[in-house]
Amino acid sequence: MIGLLKKHRYFRPHELSGSYDYVIIGGGAHGMATAYYLATEFGAKRVAVLEKDYIGAGASGRNTTIIRANYRTAEGVRFYGESLRMYETLSQDVNFNMLFSQHGHLTLAHSDRSLQTMVERAEVNRLLGVDSRVVTPEEIGELCPQLDVSGHPTYPILGALYHPPGGIIRHDAVVWGYAKEATKAGVEIHPYTEVTGITRDNGRVTGVETGRGPIRAGAVISCVAGWSTLVCDLAGVELPITTHILQAFVTEPLKPLLDKIIVSGTLHVYVSQSDRGELLIGSEIEPYSGYSTKGTLRFVEDAARDMCELLPMLGEARVLRQWTGLCDVTPDYAPIMGLTEVDGFLVDAGWGTYGFKASPIVGKTMAELAATGVTPELIEPFALERFYTGDLVSERGAAAVSH
Repeated sequence: MIGLLKKHRYFRPHELSGSYDYVIIGGGAHGMATAYYLATEFGAKRVAVLEKDYIGAGASGRNTTIIRANYRTAEGVRFYGESLRMYETLSQDVNFNMLFSQHGHLTLAHSDRSLQTMVERAEVNRLLGVDSRVVTPEEIGELCPQLDVSGHPTYPILGALYHPPGGIIRHDAVVWGYAKEATKAGVEIHPYTEVTGITRDNGRVTGVETGRGPIRAGAVISCVAGWSTLVCDLAGVELPITTHILQAFVTEPLKPLLDKIIVSGTLHVYVSQSDRGELLIGSEIEPYSGYSTKGTLRFVEDAARDMCELLPMLGEARVLRQWTGLCDVTPDYAPIMGLTEVDGFLVDAGWGTYGFKASPIVGKTMAELAATGVTPELIEPFALERFYTGDLVSERGAAAVSH
């Protein structure tokens, strides 16, 4: 039995070496994807992933699993469009069933101004090859009969942005699928290994300090989501980021009811049904900054009320569990990816509520940058220096609510 368990481990334990070519801080989807592509596409042999908790304990395990590409800016649409295409074949690429279900994404409009915003987003999406269009209340009724498209609700539905490729995926499967293949390619994964310091010499990173001892490194890549400011402070790199909490909850499992992802910016709520039958409900980030992962009753009350406004048949569904994750938010609501003023220290941060959707393309582009020293075109607009040059990428209008 012991031999069988060892044979089927997703990754094997290693002794912590004193030196690696690449040290990746953060064992979530971004960190694992970066390690995987470094090893498989760029031939990196000495790669370590350091995670202070268990693998996927952070944002990758505390999100709402929605995948989409219908963003607002040309930079964002291109970037997330490529990530969506990678997600479509990820199960085959890493030989791990992600339970990716592309059943469509509806962002509802309850006002004329909201509807105009949907029209603008649809035009940008279609110009850049992303399947997205504005649909009428009649079409919404056909796509999702559970919604009341009459004029009777408090907030009548005037139309929606429909994104057919949008879907949901098993978040833990993404982390473990990448981890499985990364370790096959020689990557060392070290859970419960907290980075306590980042060492530098003459403006260049030289390694990290951990609770298990020091490690020399040729390059260090930070992929720690809500903890980005704290980790980057260790390297002396200041980030224009605030950390907020994002809450969500799921109901008890129900028979298949909702085969579309429903989003309402006016009601600040989004709803989808998981592969296990649970209705997943989320809302906006909390307006205050902090690192607490405790849920609040107020959130459940408000989100449940708004959910029932859209889908009153769920009024008797029982709440099964709730959770809270950390979101690192930049002033322009777009990520920070790439080089920093510390040579050899790369940052992947500022994702707010969008990070999980970007995991494959983040891993591929960050691996390319680390291996070649050349910034891929897709991530050039997201450089940290844009906050000094003023070339911001405003993605705030890309989500009616934080998802």
